[in-house]
Amino acid sequence: MRADYRTVKTSGESEIIIQKSRFLSYVKRVETEQEALAFIQEIKKLHHTATHNCSAYIIGEHDQIQKANDDGEPSGTAGVPMLEVLKKQGLKDTAVVVTRYFGGIKLGGGGLIRAYGRATTEGIAATGIVERRLHREMKISIDYTWLGKVENEARQSPYPLHDIIYGEGVDLHMYVPLSDTDRFVDWMTELTNGQAEIQTVSEMFLEFNV
Repeated sequence: MRADYRTVKTSGESEIIIQKSRFLSYVKRVETEQEALAFIQEIKKLHHTATHNCSAYIIGEHDQIQKANDDGEPSGTAGVPMLEVLKKQGLKDTAVVVTRYFGGIKLGGGGLIRAYGRATTEGIAATGIVERRLHREMKISIDYTWLGKVENEARQSPYPLHDIIYGEGVDLHMYVPLSDTDRFVDWMTELTNGQAEIQTVSEMFLEFNV
């Protein structure tokens, strides 16, 4: 499983006007190239009368898939600047489509590069960025006599307390960053004088706003 990474929230959109041309930006988190292509086709269908529907996406743990499409704009003036914004912001698994309705004023090559770059940047800002951090769900099994102390310390700790399950004993489920696992186990062992049984239940990503 990949390490921590930045991506966008689920989806979002924005609009700007530059020299009477409308630039509508659509941003979406995608995990496969098929998802990216389906998203691009969806926007193209929505704006089938637009002058251009330019796109870019970057996918994969190591950014293995990077594609850009100018959709009729002069080569290198739309898709590539859009892709560069994604790379500059360190985003993964992200697709963006910028729809342009031509307003009658030509922008020139440099103007187009700036316009599509700005439209992408504002679309990302409107969508929002998250950092996905790999966590382990840890189960801490203790006797009821430890519950008050452990729960109090858990709620004041930087580790999210996900659930408490009551049975013959008590199981606390907490989320711990992968890199903090050993530190967490040492802390919990010391806190309970070695009376806690600590197990890894699963691994998952938690999302934090950037």
